[in-house]
Amino acid sequence: MDIEAEPSGGGRAVPAEWTVMESALGPLFLAATERGLVRVEFHADAARRERMLDRLAGQLGTEPVERASGLLAGAIRGLDRYFAGEPGDIDVPLDWSLTAGFNRQVLRELADGVPYGTVVGYGELARRVGQPGAAQAVGAAMGSNPLPVVVPCHRVVESDGGLGGFGGGLETKRRLLALEGVLPAPLF
Repeated sequence: MDIEAEPSGGGRAVPAEWTVMESALGPLFLAATERGLVRVEFHADAARRERMLDRLAGQLGTEPVERASGLLAGAIRGLDRYFAGEPGDIDVPLDWSLTAGFNRQVLRELADGVPYGTVVGYGELARRVGQPGAAQAVGAAMGSNPLPVVVPCHRVVESDGGLGGFGGGLETKRRLLALEGVLPAPLF
């Protein structure tokens, strides 16, 4: 389920809750508003968590509070199932307010049109959103994705079969693609 929202910053304050959950990839920072999951961040050590909290406070206009009312429960259950190897996408409400314009268009197409266990090329994704010459811009959209794993930017690869880039690191991308059966699992 998707929630449309305009980017935050100049409007009213949007209350948010956050937590850090353990996953097969290490700690994940999660934040949600009443509209849905708004942020996922890999490698959520204490320093990164503090940076994320500061950034979110600026973007949403209010200080996020640590897991208070259960807004994150569905996302945690979905991510737990995903990392346990249960096939399928993580179906939770999403708050798209941290992305806009072309980036939002690309990320929505990715979320809706590239299912679990499949990949798509940067150029193909650009074509799908009506901008066939915008493969590099698609790469930039992937790099700005506020909802990795849930909006599966790890499923976007180079047309020649290369992995391309990934904000969570290439090893993280490899592990996510292996979890979905796209790549062989690492030996160690």
